[in-house]
Order: sequence, then C-alpha cells, then structure tokens
Amino acid sequence: MNIRKNFRHTVYASYISYITQAAVNNFLPLLFVMFNQDYNISLGRIGLLVAINFCTQMCVDLLAAKYAAGIGYRPLVIASHVFAALGFVALAILPDLLPDAYAGLCISIILYAIGGGLSEALVSPIIEFCPLDNKSSEMSLLHSFYCWGSVLVILVSTAIFAAFGMDCWRYVALGWALVPFLNIFYFSVVPMPNITQDEKTMSIPELLRNKIFWVLALLMLGAGAAELTMAQWASAFAETGLGVPKLVGDVAGPCMFAILMGISRVFHAKVGHKIPLPKYLMISSIVCVGSYLLAALSQIPLLSLVGCGICGFSVGAMWPGVYSLASEKIRGGGTAMFALLALAGDTGCSSGPSVTGYVSKIFDNDLSIGMLVAAIFPALLIIGLLMFKRLKSNT
Repeated sequence: MNIRKNFRHTVYASYISYITQAAVNNFLPLLFVMFNQDYNISLGRIGLLVAINFCTQMCVDLLAAKYAAGIGYRPLVIASHVFAALGFVALAILPDLLPDAYAGLCISIILYAIGGGLSEALVSPIIEFCPLDNKSSEMSLLHSFYCWGSVLVILVSTAIFAAFGMDCWRYVALGWALVPFLNIFYFSVVPMPNITQDEKTMSIPELLRNKIFWVLALLMLGAGAAELTMAQWASAFAETGLGVPKLVGDVAGPCMFAILMGISRVFHAKVGHKIPLPKYLMISSIVCVGSYLLAALSQIPLLSLVGCGICGFSVGAMWPGVYSLASEKIRGGGTAMFALLALAGDTGCSSGPSVTGYVSKIFDNDLSIGMLVAAIFPALLIIGLLMFKRLKSNT
C-alpha cells in the first residue's frame, strides 16, 4: 500500500518513537558508574540528571498542551526526533569538549528530554485519532514498544560494553542517535490523522474544571510513580535477591521488569480489552500493591525478585489504560488532555523514585522500607478508580 495513505505506517513510526523514548530514559543510567569514576562526578549530582530529564519532559508536556494543536502534529513530532537525535550526538561529544563534563551531560539530557517529552505528548493522541479498530488495544501495543525498547537498549548496550569495554560508550550513544534520525524521514511521509476532528475541542480551563479529568490525573500520577519506582530500583532487588554480580544484576532486574510489563501490554491488547477497563485497572492496581508488599516484606530474597516481576506485569496496562479511559470519557479533550495527563504521569515518574530513595535513606538506606512506603503509589490508583466509579454513577 501507499505509505502516504496507509495509517498502519503511522502506527509503525509511532512504535519507533516509543523505542526512542526508551533509549532516552534507559541508556544514561547504564553509564552512571562510569561517569562517577571517569569524570569524578558525585553520585548525588549524577542522581540529579534523572530529575533534569523528567523535569524537562514535564515542562515540554505543559507547553505541548497549549501550543501543539496550533503548530501541528507532523512538524512537532518530527522536531521531537530531531531533538532526541541531537541529544545523543551531544552526549557523545560535549562531556569531553566542554571544560565541565557535567555541563555537557546536562545540555545533552535537556536536548533529548525535549524530544522525549514531545513524543510522549504527541504520539498517544496520534494513535487515538488514527482510523483503527479497537483503540484500547492499539494504545496498549504502542506502549508495549517502550518496554521492548527498554530491553533492547539495556541488552544491546550492555553486550557491546562487555565485548569492547566501556570506553566505546560514545559510539554506542551515536548508534542510538540513528533510531530517531531515521524516524524523522518516516514521519515525514506517513499520513497524519485529524486530531481535532471533534466538533468542539476543550480548552485547558475547561479541562481543569472537569472533575473526571482530575481523577484521571490522579490515576496517571499513581501509574507513573508505581512504574518508575520499581523500574529504577529493580537492579538493587536483582542483586540482593540472587546474589549475582552487579553487571548481571543491572541487566536482570530492569530487563525482567520491562519484559513482563511488555507482555502485560500485549496481553491487554489481545485479551484484556474484553474486560471493562476500570475493572481491569482495579485488578492491576490491587496486584501491584501486593507485589510491592511482597518485595518489601518477604524474608526470602528470591520472592522479593518475584515481587519485582509481578509489579512489571501489573503496571503494564496502567499508563495506556488511563489514556484510553480519558479519550472514552472526556470527548473533545484533544491535545491538551493528553499533554496534561502526560505531565501528571511524568510528575509521578520523577517523584516516586525520589520519595522511595529519600525514605530509604532516612531508615539507614533500608530499601525494603522505601519499597513498603512505595505501595502507596498503586494504592492511589485504587482510590482514584473508586472516585471515578462514584463520579460516573452521579452523572
């Protein structure tokens, strides 16, 4: 079929966009120890790099909510890939080129975080408004590619480091820059849906006056925090649970989490959509609370690792599920709705791991206490879904 008229190509380009998003969020942490040793950057300053990434994405989400519809989706989604590619190129060059390596890292992260934030705000509504069957399934499949991208980035990068040494990290960064670079040309020719096809698109003030929107924002906050908290600390659980070397632990923990999260999203796309979405999300949230409790309270290390894996499966449907719920219940939400929900999700992504680490530090770096407190995050979804059910019954 003609690539310029077939919306399946739009879907494929969107999949690649989410692989880019996975590279944006997962490649840099593989280099943290090396940055600490080679550039003499403290772990505290390295930790701030994660905050810079997500705070930049949050700012971009907010701007996209206001201006994306006026500028247009094709130029902005192309720009997202330009920024992502430039960020990876800058990462390979700037730390050694500038007098302060940390400044070079910050500039690089801001560049590709702009790209990541734009993709996050734009790609989901692109899929939602494409003329496709079963939008909930398509949304889950789209978000599963973030999981497969995470696994790909971790495994490929780690394998190259193991084969050729950490000194080749700059070339690996340039290699990941090729993914968004090539997708620039793909998004230039695929058809784009009419995002504002509703008779009336809601403004930001209208959205903020909508009670259901605030409940959905709470769900996104909890979903982001529940997902990223376990994803960031999965490596520590792998090392503690299996007693394996750190390199293996760094791969086994995050990869297991990402694989099971991806399987969950594919499962929901193929089978889970037959269950009403609020009920599916409630079951997932209850299981997620249980997985955090298992990881935190189990006296058997291997069961803590099992809890990590169950968490990956349980959070799989949360983020795409809330997007689908929003498009179903708030007609005419358009660009602003998706961007503001992405902002709420990114707030959870940045605050969840930070709160968990801070609580662990208070209790003498006891990560199990931090994970026990982190069970609050999926509990937010349970509360939000009960509120959603109450609002729905009153309308």
